[in-house]
Amino acid sequence: MESNAYQYEDTTPAAELDGKQLRHLAWRSLLLQASFNYERMQACGWLYSILPGLRAIHKNKKDLSKSMKDNMEFFNTHPFLVTFIMGVILAMEQKKEDREAIRGIKVAMMGPLGGIGDAMFYLTLLPIAAGIGASLSVNGNIAGPFVFLIIFNVIHFGVRFGLMSYGYKMGVKAIAKLKEGTQLVSRAASIVGLTVVGGLIATYVSFKIKYVWGSGDGAIKIQADVLDKIMPALLPLAYTLLVYWLLKKRPFPVVAYWFNSCRWAGRILL
Repeated sequence: MESNAYQYEDTTPAAELDGKQLRHLAWRSLLLQASFNYERMQACGWLYSILPGLRAIHKNKKDLSKSMKDNMEFFNTHPFLVTFIMGVILAMEQKKEDREAIRGIKVAMMGPLGGIGDAMFYLTLLPIAAGIGASLSVNGNIAGPFVFLIIFNVIHFGVRFGLMSYGYKMGVKAIAKLKEGTQLVSRAASIVGLTVVGGLIATYVSFKIKYVWGSGDGAIKIQADVLDKIMPALLPLAYTLLVYWLLKKRPFPVVAYWFNSCRWAGRILL
């Protein structure tokens, strides 16, 4: 006999949540990690974020209790993309889908979105926005920090609120679209991120060789006349890759930090 643990007492689909309610839930999602712990990760924040929606959907107290209990289980995803999962889960809750299916969908989405979010925001958007703000600040422009915050948060909040509405409207249909676009989004974000990092290396990493090779009346500057002709900023790139390689070797960052601080290689006169 099937257990009643995952059966609704009230199986009637609830009324749809309106735009105001969805925006309220999106604001609450900002506290997703306010009660982060190493047993259930973001579970407390997750339940806090969607609780008003669950209360609007489940008028039956026992159904609400079952839903809250399910949503207190282990949960961990990217905090900027969590509203997409919220929208899909609330759509399923509103239609009184099978509770096991709801749990399965939630678990299936949180991992991929965690990886996509890191690639999109921490490895792409953050370096780009920080690079623009830092370049302004280095030149003495006080607007640098504000430009950084504006660029980052306009995109951040646009994605957060947009995905809340999109996920809820698409419901379970969004899962298929997520699977189709996961690899494409991750690859595109990685390419953009590497491009930005390359630009930052050429702009901010300084590595110069002063050696001048002389022959008779002629003189050739090794860096300006040879290495930079092969590829501009070749030495900063090689230096950055060397430090990156050192970080992966024992004794890890200690040697790399010493190497970077004393500029030992840069002071050798070849």
